Amino acid sequence: MKKGTILNSEISSVISRLGHTDTLVVCDAGLPVPRNTTRIDMALTQGVPSFMQVLEVVTAEMQVEAAILAAEIKEHNPQLHETLLSHIELLQQRQGNTIVVHYKTHEQFKQQTADSQAVIRSGECSPFANIILCAGVTF
Repeated sequence: MKKGTILNSEISSVISRLGHTDTLVVCDAGLPVPRNTTRIDMALTQGVPSFMQVLEVVTAEMQVEAAILAAEIKEHNPQLHETLLSHIELLQQRQGNTIVVHYKTHEQFKQQTADSQAVIRSGECSPFANIILCAGVTF
């Protein structure tokens, strides 16, 4: 469910159509996007915009009740992993709910993106900078 305003019309539209438990992916520049999944490409050049910049804007607008990460992020991108966990903790405080974090293998993660309402591609070029956000309700 949509919470506020966002300038990008495609992202705003997707978020406004999310129902409870629908999913939305924010990803790095390299994640393959399934052919039948809506692709919103924000990438301008390597690192622009960053994964965290895109995620911060999306989560300011979207009610989140769960998140899915590739388990490999813990080993291959621990700094981003810690940043993500901190962001989720702050998001929980802002939203007033618990956000459950699930881990899947990168292969399972890629398969699950096919069930998402859309994939938003950032310009991020660091390993496993991907998240599946599960929509919650605001009531």
